[in-house]
Amino acid sequence: MSDRRASQNRQTAETKISLSLNLDGEGKSDINTGVPFFDHMLTLFSRHSAIDLDVKVDGDIEVDYHHTVEDTGIVLGECLKEALGDKAGIRRYGHAYIPMDETLSRTVIDLSNRPHLEFNAPANTPSAQNFPFTYVEEFCRAVTTNLRANVHIELLYGRDGHHIAESIFKSLARALRIATEKDPHQVGIPSTKEVL
Repeated sequence: MSDRRASQNRQTAETKISLSLNLDGEGKSDINTGVPFFDHMLTLFSRHSAIDLDVKVDGDIEVDYHHTVEDTGIVLGECLKEALGDKAGIRRYGHAYIPMDETLSRTVIDLSNRPHLEFNAPANTPSAQNFPFTYVEEFCRAVTTNLRANVHIELLYGRDGHHIAESIFKSLARALRIATEKDPHQVGIPSTKEVL
């Protein structure tokens, strides 16, 4: 399998993003989005996915964090897709249950090239301080759409907003780690269609 790295610079009227990653890394990261809680989430995403990740964002955080979070998810998804190439030799599917104290989340991934996010959480799910819970879903949707994956995320239960966000980010990371892994038993594209 060839070198699985990707990088991208993306600039709009709302954000300027520089992102690079290595799928076959060690979970090392250098993150600066201007949003401390989001930095924390991306750092643990990198660690638990074992993806080396460098992210620099200059966004309109004086308005709110929405553009920074969503646009970072877009670029991350695009870079993941690029780094995966034709997906020959990968596991394709991955899942993870991640507890965080009183919280339990589940993520299931199919790197199918058919983008769909199923995100299930109660309507009254609490937010982390200074980071609305809706941003967690927006980030996951942006990654999913641009990675072109089928992703099912469910908050099974939880009460603390910080724990809930962290559990979801970690479960996404761990499921992605499994799905993108090289499978020693897989020859070629993991699909009967011979393309993903």
